[in-house]
Formats: sequence, C-alpha cells, structure tokens
Amino acid sequence: MTRLAELVRVSNQVAATASRNAKIRSLADFLRPLERDEIEIALPYLSGDIRQGKLAAGYAALQSARAGAAHAATFELRAVDAMFQQLKTIKGKGAATQRSALLRELFRRATADEQDFLVRLIVGELRQGALEGIMVEAVAAAASLPPADVRRAVAFAGAIAPVAAAALSGGASALAQFSLQLMQPVLPMLAQPAEDMKEALAALGTALVEWKLDGARVQVHKSGDDVRVYTRNLNDVTVRVPEIVAAVRSVSSAKLILDGEAIALRSDGRPRPFPVTMSRFGSQQDPRGAQVALSVFFFDCLYRDGTTLFDHPTRERRDALSAALPKTMVTPAVITADAREAERFYQEALAAGHEGVMAKALDAPYEAGRRGAGWLKVKRARTLDLVVLAAEWGHGRRRGWLSNLHLGARDPASGGFVMLGKTFKGMTDALLAWQTEELQKRAVSRDEWVVHVRPELVVEIAFNDLQESSQYPGGLALRFARVKGYRPDKRAEEADTIDTVRRIHRESIA
Repeated sequence: MTRLAELVRVSNQVAATASRNAKIRSLADFLRPLERDEIEIALPYLSGDIRQGKLAAGYAALQSARAGAAHAATFELRAVDAMFQQLKTIKGKGAATQRSALLRELFRRATADEQDFLVRLIVGELRQGALEGIMVEAVAAAASLPPADVRRAVAFAGAIAPVAAAALSGGASALAQFSLQLMQPVLPMLAQPAEDMKEALAALGTALVEWKLDGARVQVHKSGDDVRVYTRNLNDVTVRVPEIVAAVRSVSSAKLILDGEAIALRSDGRPRPFPVTMSRFGSQQDPRGAQVALSVFFFDCLYRDGTTLFDHPTRERRDALSAALPKTMVTPAVITADAREAERFYQEALAAGHEGVMAKALDAPYEAGRRGAGWLKVKRARTLDLVVLAAEWGHGRRRGWLSNLHLGARDPASGGFVMLGKTFKGMTDALLAWQTEELQKRAVSRDEWVVHVRPELVVEIAFNDLQESSQYPGGLALRFARVKGYRPDKRAEEADTIDTVRRIHRESIA
C-alpha cells in the first residue's frame, strides 16, 4: 500500500471514530514510519490543509476532471505534492487549459477512494477530527515524547509540520531548535468564556482584571530600531501599521515581544466600530494616507531585554510590561478578589465603549497556542464566533445578494461543524455585497436557493438566547441572532465549539 493510500485509510478511520484516544493511536501508527519529507506533506493533509495553500481549482472543475480512476493504489505522497506545486504555479495565458489537463492527470493516477479524498482536501471540506490538538498528541505518541514538549515547540515554530518532522527524526534533542526568537512570531494564548465576574473570580480567586478591547490582535517584536508586527495568524503586517511601529520603536527597552490589540479610536477615546478597525488594519494600500489611525494597547510581555517570560506568572509578566511601556500603551487593569470591585471595573470598561474584560489567574504562565483555563473573558452581550456553512439568496430589495447565513459551531470530536440556525439581520448593503462576492469564491455546491461554501469565514453573532430545537443536529438553535461583523483575523479552527454553546444553554436554564 502506498503512503497516499495509507493516509486515505487512516483519514477515513479517524473520521469514523469519536474516540480521541483511538484517533491518536491511528495517527501515531501512521506517522511513525514516515520519512521527514513525507511527514511535512502528510501532516497538513491529515488536518485538512495543503502546504501550498489554496489551489485555484473549484468544485465543478475538480468533478469534471474525474473522468476515470486507477484500479490499483500506486500514487505516492511526494508525487501528489509535486502536482499540487505545479497547480500553484500555473498562471497567465492558457492557465485554465493547463490546470484542467494537470487535474485530469492527477485523478487518472488516483483510485476512487483517493480521488474522493483529494477533492475534499482541495476544496477544504476534509473534516476528519484531526485538528491540531489531536495532531500534537499523535506526534508526541509517535515520537515517544511528552505532549507538553511538542506543544511548546509548535507554539514557537508557529506550525506543527516542521516540529513533527524534527521530533520523529531526531527525538527530544531535535526539539531544542524550536525556541523563542525575536522576529519569529509565536502562537497566541487564547481565552475561555465566563458568564459573569462572579463566575470568573470563583474560578480564579484573586485575578488580574483588564479591559477587553474589540480590536485586532497583534504581536509586536522589537530589536533595537527593528520593529515587526504580526497578526494572530502570524502574518507579518508591519508595513500596514507604521503608527504601531513608531510607538514601539520609541520605548526605552531594546528587545521586546509584546501581545496586544490594535484598535481605531474616535477623538474622544471611544472605540470605533470593529469593522472600521479591521478595514484599516487589513488595508493593503499605503496606510500613510489612511483617514483612520490605529492605537495600540498591550496586555502581555513575553520577552524583555534578554529575559524570556513565557513561563513566568501573569503578575511578573504584567510588572515587566508596566516597566517597559508608558501607561498610555498598557491596557487598563486592576488586581482584585472582590467581585464588587471587579464588577465596577467591568462596568467602567463597558461605559468606555469596550466589549468587556479579561480575568487572568495571577500565577498562570503564557500558554502559547492554547485556550488556557487561566484566561477568562467576560463580555456584555452573548456572542459566538461561528462559521458560515451556506447562504440563501435574498428576496425583495436583497435580490441578487446572498443574505440568509447558515451558521455552525465547531465540533472538536468530529472536526466538522454543527449548524445552529440562520440569520439575515444586522447586515448593511456594503456587507451584503462583500459577503456575496466572498461566499461565491468559496462555493462547493449550489441550487436555485442556496450556495454551500467551504467552512472558512468566521462571523461574530450576537444572540438573545438559545432554545432546544429538533430542527438542527446539535439540538439547539440561536434566538434573535444578528451579525456583529466578520472576523477575518480568525480561522475556522478558532471558532466557538458546540461544547461552549451547550454550556451556555445549560447555565441559562439552571
């Protein structure tokens, strides 16, 4: 059996079981004998990704290329990877014809099962329950290493594939190459939701409570006059944010790694709507001519002048932050165990126009790449970050626009998404036009009324309540859902889970 055939078999096996341990065992057994370059190809495939990024091949083009299938499995991973690389580089006049010919050759060499796998992989529909958390544990099991060591290396590397290749070929000593380095962004720590300040402090005790700004997450590295700015997805956006570069360049500390939020403020200091921040933050045009300036506020310091602070407690990292930066660049915060004082501070954040607060355990380390229990977020409105699964064509004045969104929460067990309802509320004409264009780019199938899309776009949804419903597979539906805004800074893998949704429902009826 070829490596590709083995990978398809394991993928199907993992998708067919809900057992986390069984998934890990199957993946570890598959990974263990692979050679280094095969690991770097296979890891993304097993998580539903391609290392070349998105290929310019739609669902219809892929289906039309499936004229026939190989009778025996002879296709190797390296050959598939090479053909994907060719597809990625085809451009210019005659590109469509060349691409079609290459796709036909790709599918001619694949068995029927392999064809099905490759189509779902290319269009982004391969949801088999092998998300990064499980893959980290599978790599650790295959290499006989502690999962925490692998997870830490992944956080520093920013990706799992190179860590897996090193761990499986060189063991524990090979992981030493993945360490904190200036100008090498690390995965951000994430937070879990809490119902209110009382619940947050009950879980954490005395905590650092800080304003939660509704901005764009940034990680800023400084080495002398060299300052670089990265997004939560580790993309370098330095050239887009000269005001942030100038602000950090002006501070006295020579070497820093900072975690914070970029946000557009009005003249009175109140935040502009989130889409305004994201429009300015995401602009590819020369930002020096922009009408909207960005401010930056930092809430964590991961490195300062030779000292790595990841494993230091929150209190020490906050002290380092305050020592390194002027007060105007630090997110307002208090340390308290008093629920009344925390609630007062929370209300101050809301009165200032921000979305809530973060409560952080004082002794917690910075858990890069994880949704740690030491960080809890408390927000005013009930909101969820959900994934758009499909959209319906509008009627009346919305005719010609994709309007009614089908919304799904992430299911960690299956790797898929659980639909929670639909909404057409909260959308401006500009947003309708934008989402109509973007959703059609991601279409995988359609009929007269509905366009089904690759589950890639994350949208923040406000809602009043959750109700039990037999209409949806998760048994729950959103009540009075409305769009707050798309979250281009988030990936589908970072959307809220069905477990979070169920917890919110349980607490609401308790």
